[in-house]
Amino acid sequence: MKKLVNDPKNVVDEAVAGFGAAHADIVRVSLDPVFIVRADAPVAGKVGIVSGGGSGHEPLHGGFVGLGMLDAAVPGAVFTSPTPDPILAATKAVDGGAGVLHIVKNYTGDVLNFETAADLAEADEIEVRTVIVNDDVAVKDSLYTAGRRGVAGTVLVEKIAGAAAARGDDLTAVAAVAEKVIGQVRSMGVALTPCVVPHAGEPSFTLADDEIEIGIGIHGEPGRERIKLEPADAIVDRILGPILDDIPYVSGDKVLLFVNGMGGTPQVELYIVFRRAAEVLAERGIEVTRTLVGNFTTSLEMQGMSITVLKLDDELTALWDAPVHTAALRWGK
Repeated sequence: MKKLVNDPKNVVDEAVAGFGAAHADIVRVSLDPVFIVRADAPVAGKVGIVSGGGSGHEPLHGGFVGLGMLDAAVPGAVFTSPTPDPILAATKAVDGGAGVLHIVKNYTGDVLNFETAADLAEADEIEVRTVIVNDDVAVKDSLYTAGRRGVAGTVLVEKIAGAAAARGDDLTAVAAVAEKVIGQVRSMGVALTPCVVPHAGEPSFTLADDEIEIGIGIHGEPGRERIKLEPADAIVDRILGPILDDIPYVSGDKVLLFVNGMGGTPQVELYIVFRRAAEVLAERGIEVTRTLVGNFTTSLEMQGMSITVLKLDDELTALWDAPVHTAALRWGK
């Protein structure tokens, strides 16, 4: 294993410290307990938005803290949920008097620990609402969750809910917008290689040189099937079909098409994937009106990608286009 780390036990603390130093104009960081908060938090009268989960998925979640998106992110150990204490501390740090929304990926540890933190915050008279992201269509249950997993669609939930909070919506309305996105976004991924968790020192699963895993989770959980490597277009067809059939998406829909890298796949390959996905959507009469391509919800150095489709309307499009200024997403400011 070759990694740019010192002591594996210090990976998250050192990474968060480095993130804070690199982006001091946008965020400030706490190392005890560990969380990342926007530099001007709390914003008086604005709904605070907190998300988080295990590290190893960067830039999710810390890279999305800033104007128009998250107010705080809480990173746990690699692929491990943060405990309630830092979630509670982050919630208190962003409470501007209008309540706080927790955006939680559907993994058992995340759900339970955010629930505990929300209860503790409520005891301190901070109103908290929680939404659970479960956009992965690949499998119903996995090693980490009951029900569908929360994957790259989380980025879109965070951006659009963040824009709703920034325009002044109250907590009920921000939560409703987040739930609307969750109801209209679907994802599925593929792994070409495993990844190596620093403290484990060995691959999280095994794939032969000519094998890929269809429907992989962002922690390396098994997907739908393991098959021989195929050309990019065939892989796109395999994972895009179940996405489009799920809601389903139909002719006349306008969508945001998001091709996400898993950390180790070069951008040139992601654009090959995007090209085919856009072709398939066009063939079905589905219009791509917004796009996102890049590494936004990763799995350490895993090679692979996921495709996410969000059904848009005028409101969601306007909220997507609204100004954002974070380490990983910036436009409109």
